[in-house]
Amino acid sequence: MTIRHVVTWKLAAEDAAARAEQAAEVARRLNALDGVVPQLLSISAGANAAYPETNWDVTLVADFASVADIDAYQVHPAHEEAAGYIRSVVASRVAVDFEV
Repeated sequence: MTIRHVVTWKLAAEDAAARAEQAAEVARRLNALDGVVPQLLSISAGANAAYPETNWDVTLVADFASVADIDAYQVHPAHEEAAGYIRSVVASRVAVDFEV
């Protein structure tokens, strides 16, 4: 069993260019966790590429062997550093964890 962790953020900046820059930075910081956080089986994060007036700004898709591995990822120092930046620019967050 693999657990897919999907998180999407709406960023707080009202300016579309600022949101796009911040979304790219969020994606960069999350993708940099590949090979750093041992519990990650795979990770892909990206900034929205279309319909910025209606779509959310950035999404993460990451695979883990178990919910316990997601818990360990959440408290890993590298993830906590990325999450600190994300919290500083985010307005809303939604997440789903499902079996694949």
